[in-house]
Amino acid sequence: MMTVPNEPKIRLEHVGKMFDSFVALDDLSLDIRPGEFLAIVGPSGSGKTTVLNMLAGLDRQSSGTILLDGKPIAGPGPDRGVMFQDYALFPWQTVRGNVGFGLTHGPAGAGLDRAAREARVARVIDLVNLGGAEERYPHQLSGGMRQRVALGRLIANEPEVLLMDEPLAALDAQTRLVLQDEILRIWRQDQPAAERRTVVFITHGIDEAVYLADRVVVLGSRPGRLKAIVDVDLPRPRNEATRATAAFADLSRSIWELIRDEAIRATVE
Repeated sequence: MMTVPNEPKIRLEHVGKMFDSFVALDDLSLDIRPGEFLAIVGPSGSGKTTVLNMLAGLDRQSSGTILLDGKPIAGPGPDRGVMFQDYALFPWQTVRGNVGFGLTHGPAGAGLDRAAREARVARVIDLVNLGGAEERYPHQLSGGMRQRVALGRLIANEPEVLLMDEPLAALDAQTRLVLQDEILRIWRQDQPAAERRTVVFITHGIDEAVYLADRVVVLGSRPGRLKAIVDVDLPRPRNEATRATAAFADLSRSIWELIRDEAIRATVE
């Protein structure tokens, strides 16, 4: 996870994306710092998922440059891991099998013998608090447990960058709050940035973005354009008391005011 000091982990320079004649994203420039937790919010149609797909190498930009550690992103790679809203678990695999799938069948397990793979899987299962559920199948798990499995599978591959596309959106409100804290714990929010992975987190939830992130990128819609980058100067580690502060409420309100009109328009057009 070596990165040149003061250089961005990810750099987007004048990035645009077109689908046929539709401009999904226009002239986005952004630096993402090593070890940063960056959240992206915006109304429907603002290009949030488009950005994440390009960072993952699942799609190519129509214009501009996207660099990871100074090198162009040309496709998917083991240095980036992606977590989606719908879990994407293999129903025929147990918790253990799902968490370890990338180590057994992908490049993340290269150089590891069976004992090393099993040790890493066991460590990750413990990290995401799924001890005792190792032999259960996805249909035997709650939604929150399924998302823990998806998070464990992501972590087990040890990517340098975690790309999360609304991973908590399908969960009930209480489980969502619990897993927000779990994500911060696993990300090691109490450690220096040099000890953490870089996270790009897509969400529709403004409160969620403010609670999790170091900075919140606000996109406008049609086409997707950068409206603002909001520094979240709430102290870490964050916990339930953070949500009750005036600063938390002020940040959430200011971000909502940036996108309110476009969000309302997106519901009627």
